[in-house]
Amino acid sequence: MSRHALVEHRPFLLLSIAAAIAYYLMADGPVPGVTQMLVKGAGVGLLAVYALRRHAGTDGRLLALVMGLAALGDIAMELDYTVGGAIFFASHCAAMVLYLRHRRAGMTPSQTLFAAALLLLTPLIACLLVAGNADALQIAIYALVVGGMAGLAWTSSFPRYRVGLGAVLFVISDLLIFARMGVWSASPVPGLLVWPTYYIGQFLIATGVIQALRRDRVNNPGRA
Repeated sequence: MSRHALVEHRPFLLLSIAAAIAYYLMADGPVPGVTQMLVKGAGVGLLAVYALRRHAGTDGRLLALVMGLAALGDIAMELDYTVGGAIFFASHCAAMVLYLRHRRAGMTPSQTLFAAALLLLTPLIACLLVAGNADALQIAIYALVVGGMAGLAWTSSFPRYRVGLGAVLFVISDLLIFARMGVWSASPVPGLLVWPTYYIGQFLIATGVIQALRRDRVNNPGRA
């Protein structure tokens, strides 16, 4: 990235990081709930702005949609888990469309196996974590979509150790949420790790996708 680009676009990333850290520090503190929700939404919401500023094509808009819906989901989760989950479901669907537009030409058996494991093991682990919960079926369906999203991210042409890893961190974050609803309901561990794994995952996805899209635009000027 050129010095001019850093000066022009880095503030959105820096503000996003600042909002994410601020939310982590103020969560469960004396700050009013509405303020917490807005700061929480700003963390990933600013990644959506970053995506739009850095890539104006279809894929950039898709990424912005993914991040924008996730930001809305972050806020909604503070009010109603079902509504928040539905918004995240839509975000994952948009992410899958983006990853399907950028399939990796060739994959090793181990890469394919890992993607399949993400798809199948994510809902299985989720079911084990929330065993006995009245919403176990809905959670399993949601977890299947999360696993599918992560599997497609891992097998896309985007940088695997940024976008793929970011998607895996997202899976871990959601599994920690499910653990907090079930077997780890009395443990402080999920509360400490859910937000960092989620935000770092989203940050890696956003920056990794944009980096790849901009490089692809240089190599293929006619692509949208």
